[in-house]
Amino acid sequence: MNLTSKFVIIILICCLIPAQEIKSQPSSGFQKGNVIFIHPDGTSLAAWNATRMLYVGPDNKLNWDNLPNIGVYLGHLTNSLTATSNGGGTIHAYGVKVGVGAYGMDDNHQIPTARSGKKMSIIQEAMESGIKTGLVNSGSIIEPGTGAFVASVNARKENQEIARQTILSGVDVIMYGGEEWLLPKGVKGFYCSEGKRTDGLNLIDEAKKLGYKIVYTREQLKNISPDVNKLLGIFAEGHTFNDKTEEEQAKLNLVNFKPEAPTLAEMTDAAIKILSRNNQQFILVIEEEGTDNFGNKNNAKGMLEALKRADDALGVAMNFINSNPNTLLITCSDSEAGGMEAISYTEDYFPFDKPLPKSASNGAPYDGINGSESFPFRSAPDKFGRTFPFVINWSTTDDVCGSVLVRAAGLNSEYVKGSIDNTDIYKFMYLTLFGRLLK
Repeated sequence: MNLTSKFVIIILICCLIPAQEIKSQPSSGFQKGNVIFIHPDGTSLAAWNATRMLYVGPDNKLNWDNLPNIGVYLGHLTNSLTATSNGGGTIHAYGVKVGVGAYGMDDNHQIPTARSGKKMSIIQEAMESGIKTGLVNSGSIIEPGTGAFVASVNARKENQEIARQTILSGVDVIMYGGEEWLLPKGVKGFYCSEGKRTDGLNLIDEAKKLGYKIVYTREQLKNISPDVNKLLGIFAEGHTFNDKTEEEQAKLNLVNFKPEAPTLAEMTDAAIKILSRNNQQFILVIEEEGTDNFGNKNNAKGMLEALKRADDALGVAMNFINSNPNTLLITCSDSEAGGMEAISYTEDYFPFDKPLPKSASNGAPYDGINGSESFPFRSAPDKFGRTFPFVINWSTTDDVCGSVLVRAAGLNSEYVKGSIDNTDIYKFMYLTLFGRLLK
């Protein structure tokens, strides 16, 4: 047999091996590390593009742009093609499909059996294994993007029970708004005139008994003792942002985000410092909720500011990964709020000094720097110093399937590629925490 014949035989043998066998990996023995999951709720590629235009310009990059691995997110539920926040959050927490009404439950109102085979979320399994845990959200403590990792209720409206389960969960670092759901009626809080709980529970007192240090403002967060092990941050009566339309905000003299509350980046930085002390392994789940709520209000200015805040948090996480490469940073949303699109033509088409028309020719509303019929946005300069007008066009006030992307960096991020089912977010996190690649 000559050399050419040998070569042909080798090629034929290789071609007969199924692709699945070539790509197969052992189910255990992977390096373990930390997980940081950042969930900018309600965002899609269009929102990221508009944020880039506004804050850094078309030729520059956001932190999000610098994440090296990328995949297309497939976000359907058991009974809907568009995800709900509570359904999507439950899928991320357990790695199995659920329906639109799920909040830490399956479709039979039972705690789901997770992809790992255990009836607990990935946060709960991490705690069982001695791994440090953290939950951070710019929204209220009742929000499911983080809440579904520790709370299981029959309906999303069970706010009292969601708050109770979250505070009593044992998570090491908890930072939210939502003081109103931590205090009983008749009890005044730092922000609220009285709580909303009807069961008499004072969950702030309960947290103190469990050893949590309580902080209420960004200044208090900046000045916490370096040896704090358990932290509860309560930064608003409800959300740390004012999720109203631009016109409603103007009437009430409100800004997008409440200045006394820390930014998502500041909360992320504080959480990482606590959880990573002494090289402890940890999982941190972070949600920017303002992106979703402002999107559903069709408040473009608010949504873009919220997404820039999420991007700043990504920057904090990337800085940590640069010196701690045994960490997976993964980010995605579960659906798109409002169906945002950015439109930009020449200044002749959208003059900077002329209010926008109320809508496009098909009736879809335009949104400018101060809402409807205001001036267009001005992009940050391109590499030649030129700026461009652009407007936001909304398709709905509901959530849509959208063009959601998954991006990742760090340990095991090479698995984030191609089309990625929403259940696989759990798989990537589980692989990094426990060293097992689940089917």
